[in-house]
Amino acid sequence: MLDLNEVAMFVHVARLGSFAEAARQLRVPSATVSRRIRQLEAHLGTRLLQRSTRKLALTSAGESFQERCGPAVEALIRAGRLQVAGGQEPSGLVRVAAPASFFEFFEMDWVADFLAAHPRVRLDFVLDDVVADLIADRIDVAFRGGPLRDSSYVARRIFASYGGLLASPAYLAERGAPASLQELLEHDCVTQPPDTGNLSTWRLQGPDGVEQDVRVRGRFISNVQSALLKAACAGLGIAALPSILTASDVAAGRLVPVLPQYMRAGRGLSVIYASRQHVPHAVSTFVEMAMEKLGKQDWAPSFGGAAA
Repeated sequence: MLDLNEVAMFVHVARLGSFAEAARQLRVPSATVSRRIRQLEAHLGTRLLQRSTRKLALTSAGESFQERCGPAVEALIRAGRLQVAGGQEPSGLVRVAAPASFFEFFEMDWVADFLAAHPRVRLDFVLDDVVADLIADRIDVAFRGGPLRDSSYVARRIFASYGGLLASPAYLAERGAPASLQELLEHDCVTQPPDTGNLSTWRLQGPDGVEQDVRVRGRFISNVQSALLKAACAGLGIAALPSILTASDVAAGRLVPVLPQYMRAGRGLSVIYASRQHVPHAVSTFVEMAMEKLGKQDWAPSFGGAAA
């Protein structure tokens, strides 16, 4: 197999007509260039250059080889220069994996401003509450809530808080409000698919910082958080959802706190990507924008207050 480095050296020598000048531009010793060209000639079984103390000339085989290889080598050099130049400005496609409810809290105006500031960038959002495989799905950056299971990824926590327990006024008027965590099992809860049987587990943290697992059940189950939010607003049960999703419904009175001294623990939101090495400029720029925008929001549910 041809050594492409030797081919590139030959093209440089042929174009410049000088071993010394080619060596200078390639930043290697002249003897190295001469030796590599001899190795190329030995591999091809033909002489490419006629050498003398004062003159360098292509043989007919060298001219033919230069005609075939020269354009390809020049194209590769141009491609490399363009890639380096492009790396100075964010460009290219960025594939972003995020929960299905991502644009409930990530403002589209932020996306519009980002794209306006970086006209060579394209964003492809893959929205699904099923956790994406960054490598298999060719994902550049992902937003994930909850604990991170794959420690090989780079993870940056945006915020650690999650949310409290909420229900609609209609549900509480009909069923009453639980007075303790133990009473949650007597209520309908809208939950993600259960761990085992028909019970799900919520890890809750009290104002003293102590965490405990609470078993809950309900008749409305979904793996999509936006569906759980709509179900809670419709009076189908008590929900434990991120504050970033429920803030507007709480402000509008569609949802009210239940056991407000407790919050869902161990969740939060992180941005992850596969490696710290050679992160494309477009990816790192988008990540910094997202962390800045989301980090400025106050998502933390407050402890205390009267129970609903």
